[in-house]
Amino acid sequence: MAGNLRGRHFLKLLDFTSEEIRDLLVLSATLKANKRAGLRGRTLEGKSIALIFEKPSTRTRCAFTVACIDEGAHPEYLGKGDIQLGKKETVADTARVLGRMFDGIEFRGFSHATVETLAEYAGVPVWNGLTDTWHPTQILADLLTVQEEFGHLDGLALAYVGDGRNNMANSLMVGCAKLGMDVRIVAPEPLHPETGLVDRVAAICAATGGRITVTTDVSAGVDGAHAVYTDVWASMGEEALIADRAAVLGPYKITPEVMAATGRREAIFLHCLPAFHNLETEVARQFPDIREVSDEVFEGPQSRVFDEAENRLHTIKAVMVATLGR
Repeated sequence: MAGNLRGRHFLKLLDFTSEEIRDLLVLSATLKANKRAGLRGRTLEGKSIALIFEKPSTRTRCAFTVACIDEGAHPEYLGKGDIQLGKKETVADTARVLGRMFDGIEFRGFSHATVETLAEYAGVPVWNGLTDTWHPTQILADLLTVQEEFGHLDGLALAYVGDGRNNMANSLMVGCAKLGMDVRIVAPEPLHPETGLVDRVAAICAATGGRITVTTDVSAGVDGAHAVYTDVWASMGEEALIADRAAVLGPYKITPEVMAATGRREAIFLHCLPAFHNLETEVARQFPDIREVSDEVFEGPQSRVFDEAENRLHTIKAVMVATLGR
């Protein structure tokens, strides 16, 4: 099982084999069943975990905090204004200080180079809670949700529709390819993923039996898909681009018609959240065209977004248990 990951960092799924990812999903399912049965673990008892957040979060912060407590660890939240990371102190120096005080470090922020530097110097496991390039803990939750729905992952088709060059598209391509899935990136050409990454994913698919497609055609891209996935059209830090993105990505909004175009009544809808699906948030009221999914789909019977959100807890717990737990 995932015990061979002890001491490892968790920065991006490219660093892990298909079997290691499958083991983490098995462990996630076990920990989820234990929690629902009222069983608390002690694998992290006596450990202290630093949670560094340059970017605010709901699911990532809460999942890491509850996962720590469930397994007996003490989580310490360190927000942007709480420590000197990158301001009066270098990332490397912060890493060496925290590594002597904490048993593990989570980082959620902008540059992927920051989490790489933390991992290089901390001397303890470092986990990526999100960077501008990768979001590996989210993908584990996504894969667990699809696996729970269909009973397996091999050969299943997942279509990601929207901004194809963000951390979610990058991570979904890699995660799905590693597990032998048919992954499609459906996006306007200016927002296609980097060619070099697509080539790496294609090489992974050649070894796992997976498949990668990048297309601008929504109907073709979702045809036969078991899961349709989207994300907000302007990532955190890109607020100035909202109006432009809405104009470019308008045809890529997930609607009941897009879900019907899968040709599968059993197809599910996924979203990493937060989502603009109605006009009940400040941003959506200001930019009503920014809504990447219709309320009918988000609140409809095909939506699994809150199962997916819950699974952030169980998969993050699995990562910490596998890399740090007793």
